[in-house]
Amino acid sequence: MTQIRERKADHIDICVNERTAPGYCYWDDVRFVHNALPEIDADDIDTTCWLFGRKLEFPLIVTAITGGFPGATKINANIAEACAELGIGMGVGSERAGVTGVCPESYSVIKDYDVPLVIGNVGAPQLVPQKSKDLFSPEMVGQAKDLIDADVVAIHLNYLQEVVQPEGDTNAKGVRDAIRGLAREYPIMVKETGAGISRDVAERLKGIGILGIDIAGMGGTSFSAVELYRAMKAEDDVRTGMGETFFDWGIPSPVSVVEARGCGLPIIASGGVLDGVHVAASIAMGATCAGVANAVLREAQESAKAVIDKLTIIREELRAAMLLTGSADLAALSKARHVVLGQTRQWIDAL
Repeated sequence: MTQIRERKADHIDICVNERTAPGYCYWDDVRFVHNALPEIDADDIDTTCWLFGRKLEFPLIVTAITGGFPGATKINANIAEACAELGIGMGVGSERAGVTGVCPESYSVIKDYDVPLVIGNVGAPQLVPQKSKDLFSPEMVGQAKDLIDADVVAIHLNYLQEVVQPEGDTNAKGVRDAIRGLAREYPIMVKETGAGISRDVAERLKGIGILGIDIAGMGGTSFSAVELYRAMKAEDDVRTGMGETFFDWGIPSPVSVVEARGCGLPIIASGGVLDGVHVAASIAMGATCAGVANAVLREAQESAKAVIDKLTIIREELRAAMLLTGSADLAALSKARHVVLGQTRQWIDAL
């Protein structure tokens, strides 16, 4: 249990104090065509959206960040208070720790707040046999759901992290069938953790009963980078080298939205989303809503007010982008004229 707490705490410390993103902002490649005559009143702009049967006041989720160590309780409480205040969704970090008795209160604190959409979190690798590790059973998935009263449980695909992590779980055989089985019992979605989801994977996921996909593409926090710093600290030369090699592995987030949007499922666009224009870009590219994590991590360590202030800026930037594109609601924003430039354009044209 001590090892789990230390690893979770390490992750937060690294994300706050080290460079964990590739350094190229793919969302900045999505540029809107300015509408000089929008013919709408900014006060009438409707930013609301529906996701998994829940109404959000604007299309944003603070996606899975942490849990499983004492410091996570304050972080998740601050985020939950902010999300409840602003009427947006929230996810928690991997719940394996909480379900097995490691700081469960760091997750369950979310139940103290009226968050409109609560997303649980279970690792896909733990759904199939791994070396010397117990399976995360369907019953435990139910426990993860109940721990935070989740509306939906995200199964996270984090094989990039696992392959770099010294203690990583790298057996991926049977995961799709395991997710299919869980989707018969619980409301399930699937999310990546920083490397993106391709068209092929989205197509393979759409028919197994899941409710949606968080593409969590490359451009935000790289868990290869996170594990790189842990390996350096442990003086593990092999894992340090692997962390460096795979630092920028993955599909850029806007590209992954384009890849996945044809699957017919709601798409959450996360991975490098930093401001309200990026949120607007995600909607224009085909997502249902956007997700942020590291963008509010420092604030979450400080106070709920700091998180509210940061998220309020993102909301107002989104509203401004909607006015400047003549988009009275998200349906109109999804059709707003835009161009895709730079490396993102190169990716899209090459696929």
